[in-house]
Amino acid sequence: MHLYEKPAHVLHDMLSRREISARELTEDVFARMDAAEPQVGAYLLEIREAARTQADAVDAKIAAKEEIPFLAGIPGAVKDNICTKGVRTTAASKILENFVPPYDATVVTKLHDAAAVVLGKANMDEFAMGGSTENSAYRPTRNPWDTERVPGGSSGGSAAAVAAGTAIWALGSDTGGSIRQPASFCGIVGLKPTYGRVSRYGLIAYASSLDQIGPVTRDVTDAAHLLNIIAGHDVMDSTASKSLVPDYTKALTQDVKGLKIGLPKEYFIPGMDAEVETAVRKAIHDFESMGAEVQEISLPHTDYAVSTYYLIAPAEAATNLERYDGVSYGARVDGEDLVDMMTRTRTEKFGDEVRRRILIGNYALSAGYYDAYYLKALKVRTLIREDFTRAFEDVDVIMTPTAPTTAYRIGEIENPLQMYLQDISTVPVNLAGLPGISVPCGFSAAGLPIGLQIIGKPLAEETILRAAFAYEQAHDYHTKLAPIGGNA
Repeated sequence: MHLYEKPAHVLHDMLSRREISARELTEDVFARMDAAEPQVGAYLLEIREAARTQADAVDAKIAAKEEIPFLAGIPGAVKDNICTKGVRTTAASKILENFVPPYDATVVTKLHDAAAVVLGKANMDEFAMGGSTENSAYRPTRNPWDTERVPGGSSGGSAAAVAAGTAIWALGSDTGGSIRQPASFCGIVGLKPTYGRVSRYGLIAYASSLDQIGPVTRDVTDAAHLLNIIAGHDVMDSTASKSLVPDYTKALTQDVKGLKIGLPKEYFIPGMDAEVETAVRKAIHDFESMGAEVQEISLPHTDYAVSTYYLIAPAEAATNLERYDGVSYGARVDGEDLVDMMTRTRTEKFGDEVRRRILIGNYALSAGYYDAYYLKALKVRTLIREDFTRAFEDVDVIMTPTAPTTAYRIGEIENPLQMYLQDISTVPVNLAGLPGISVPCGFSAAGLPIGLQIIGKPLAEETILRAAFAYEQAHDYHTKLAPIGGNA
């Protein structure tokens, strides 16, 4: 078994016991990248020499018999909308094609403090706007389970890298499902923390009231460890929670006896892929067999969630992306005057989907439509949040499919509205600011992964990790690697 096939917690133990070196592990992953990247395309930028330097520094600590942090010497990837000092960060957009941040995002600082090895920047949908990574301005990323299919998005590069063995761990961001949906499509674990649990400082903003950074990993144990590293208050982020960060690994027990699971009837609807529904319902039955209690619940405003999200998120995006005007930083396309320069810059350097969402957002915020659309969406968001609050009075977690389908073929979904409907299971969680995790729960007849979503109360990451870990340990889905990830 190659080193790149092992999860981070196994590799940490091997490093601590001096069975392997960080440099040996890093070179093993590089070899995997050489083999898999031409087919998958998970990375926009590789920083191999810097990674080797980081690995050698960890080996020096091990040689000096120093105790090393959990992530020390373990190679991973960072989504390309997370700022990395001195390393190009483009958000997969041509408008930032030459942008080199002068500072690290807080999560990147924490990775460096943990002595992690950063291999490079992972591909994504431009400015995190998309669910397939087809909207990258540079190239699509392909799913390691079937390279004719999408890996999901917007954190598709992060998920594909972990699934393909070209990263042991990765960071993604989740605005409406952008960690959980690609985790589902790629057969790995993706955790979206409570809004504010992880600092957003240094995250290139899409929708500031919805964005959240989180871990993308092989298994639940690694997700808990990575969350331990990146969670916590940050004075640089006014929305960051001041709640103390527990040791999330202590929640990793196999005991779910008495756990109350809510099953929202609105999430199991006609049109959902039958194989997805079957796999998810079997997973929930398995929880019952392990001693959990399941009851049907109602989240009555679910039907309005996608419409609400696609008013609020584009409105915030339109505001956030005003700064890319060809003046302060980023790309510039010359014009006859200032207005022409700005128009040319934004027209030529923003992709179709980004321009579409800016137009939607500006329309929703315009004087004649603000009350009818944006203000109404904010009110519905409150109702969606209240639905969850009432549901959590009776249950500990809520379980749903992560996505209504398995990974679809590249180019298969051309209608943007059809693409937006793929977010039906995930966007309510972001609108309510709740934590959610996707874990593999089966495969389709075509051998494509299916994900189970577990949703928790605010700051109840421990509860969803407990449930996810218990389920994972009772099954072997997390041990199965994609065909291009080691087990052809």
